[in-house]
Amino acid sequence: METLYTAEALATGDGRNGHTKTTDGYIDLDLKVPEGMGGPGGAANPEDLFAAGYAACFHGALKKVAAGTGADLSNSAVGAKVSIGKVDGGGFGLAVELEVVIPGVELAQAQELADKAHQVCPYSNATRGNIPVTVTAVED
Repeated sequence: METLYTAEALATGDGRNGHTKTTDGYIDLDLKVPEGMGGPGGAANPEDLFAAGYAACFHGALKKVAAGTGADLSNSAVGAKVSIGKVDGGGFGLAVELEVVIPGVELAQAQELADKAHQVCPYSNATRGNIPVTVTAVED
């Protein structure tokens, strides 16, 4: 792989009840275990950050694969749901659901574009074969 960019972050404190900051200073926030996992909630958590990053990255991939197709993606959006849960044998695992909305584009074409984006998105390539990821085009 030819490296184009490297993001760097440091986590301190008590892990999921700690703090994270990127070296460029764009992210600088406290983390809290969500209430659904028995924590205090009230702050971001690693799954929030993963969902935000995956949604943005996938949206970029979607726009790239749609270029030249005539599909208007100016009002498109990608939502990401990242779930965490216990897995067999102990430990925890993740699952991702991506929802793609492309207003004015037939649902079948939107799904085709979403499937193509799933093949080129770096997050999709990193997770493929490791965690379940579903990609679904939905109506606006």
